[in-house]
Amino acid sequence: MSSLISEDEISHETELVWLEDVGCLDYVRQSLDRLSTRRGRPAYRRDGRMVGYAQLGPEAKASHCSGTFRRRVFWLLPHDRDSVPDGLYASGAPAEAIDPGTLAPGHKGRKTERSEGGPPSPAMRELGLELSW
Repeated sequence: MSSLISEDEISHETELVWLEDVGCLDYVRQSLDRLSTRRGRPAYRRDGRMVGYAQLGPEAKASHCSGTFRRRVFWLLPHDRDSVPDGLYASGAPAEAIDPGTLAPGHKGRKTERSEGGPPSPAMRELGLELSW
């Protein structure tokens, strides 16, 4: 879950690799997965599709117990808003979802009005502002 990811856990990220154009996605799901390598495309074992992943620098240490590295993986499920706009997440978003425009290596990202599928806030409408990134 994005709220459970601490910036300490992702401090060794050097790059986020996107497999799709995330500019058209309101949100992506993120998780910290245990992977065997610091870099490269990880295997994907969920329903749906992987849309991106993090690369780690050489200073990232493997777990003493498992020998794996904790890396972020970004993904979507078949019933997410990009595939079913009027479905379950027509408004609102899954707990682990964040706006991909708020992501950067070492920064966990956050939810936005856009990722929640809601209209602009009254303050934004009053100022004539639109969410963009």
